[in-house]
Amino acid sequence: MKASDVRSKTPDELADELAALKKEQFNLRFQRATGQLEKTARIRQVRRDIARIKTIAAEKSADKKA
Repeated sequence: MKASDVRSKTPDELADELAALKKEQFNLRFQRATGQLEKTARIRQVRRDIARIKTIAAEKSADKKA
């Protein structure tokens, strides 16, 4: 997911995407713990996507307050 894609989304869409990524992150952690995880790099991608969404959501909320 690119930052430009995230910036074009509304705050509601960002919240939905964040919830979906957190759910995926939980499932990936569970798969890793049980030894069923095939794509280990996906954990890193999801973690970074979550951080990217949180950062851009914070920027958008700061713009509204200013």
